[in-house]
Amino acid sequence: MDKPVITQAMINAYDEYTHLTLDRRRFMEKLTGLAGTAAAAAAIAPMLAANSAKAEIIAENDERVKGEDITYPGAGGEMKGYLVTPANASGKLPAVIVIHENRGLNPHIRDIARRMALEGFVALAPDFLSPAGGTPADEDKAREMIGALDAGATVQNGAATVAYLEGNDITNGKAGAIGFCWGGGLVNRLAVNAPDLKAGVAYYGAQPPAEDVPKIKAALLLHYAGLDDRINAGIDAYKKALTDNGKDFEIFVYDGVNHAFNNDTSSARYDKAAADLAWGRTVTFLQAKLA
Repeated sequence: MDKPVITQAMINAYDEYTHLTLDRRRFMEKLTGLAGTAAAAAAIAPMLAANSAKAEIIAENDERVKGEDITYPGAGGEMKGYLVTPANASGKLPAVIVIHENRGLNPHIRDIARRMALEGFVALAPDFLSPAGGTPADEDKAREMIGALDAGATVQNGAATVAYLEGNDITNGKAGAIGFCWGGGLVNRLAVNAPDLKAGVAYYGAQPPAEDVPKIKAALLLHYAGLDDRINAGIDAYKKALTDNGKDFEIFVYDGVNHAFNNDTSSARYDKAAADLAWGRTVTFLQAKLA
């Protein structure tokens, strides 16, 4: 059987399903119409989704890193997270918060934290669903739970994570954040509401209101996907507000790639060239801003 052809319309339908108003049944109906048959739609759907079996680039037992599940004080209760450090670390290291997508703290994000540790950072991937009992295995349930979170309380938990890392003896007292999709939007909101955050990297994240930009103190690196019309609609206003207020920021738009281009567990949307370029820029930026 030939590999199914995935069109931009199919990717857009999946984005509508995972981020907007389309439920699972209507998504499959729409995908069937685009694919031609229910069998073709059934074959294509897993290619659009993330595959947890492909999540591990840096093995959990890789001897170069040390990872552990921890709890730490949130703004209004206990937070859970995955803390990773380089195994051969000497001295205090800069810290990076790795913020998950709207699927919660899953194996892919844990892997991203290990990748960050290999770059010389203390990496903490919080589970922002901790107040709701933690991230479930079911992705649809996780998205539903993310949508039900109190936005203000979530930002406060992010600020508490900054404080926890900056006060931790293993760090140099400087913390940045990197976030993807929902997590990219949270990085932008953290920059507004957590004045101690030193640097933020937002991958295809929703922008904060322009009137909040004057509060930002962190340096920002903003990655966007060229085909991501939904998120990109806010770039111009954000860029103008950042420029008008003299903020330290860089914006990169990667032509011809989709939202979630960094997620290597999603074969239809991952773009290795863009992901590698963005990652190199991210590491260089964080090393400079958190030294």
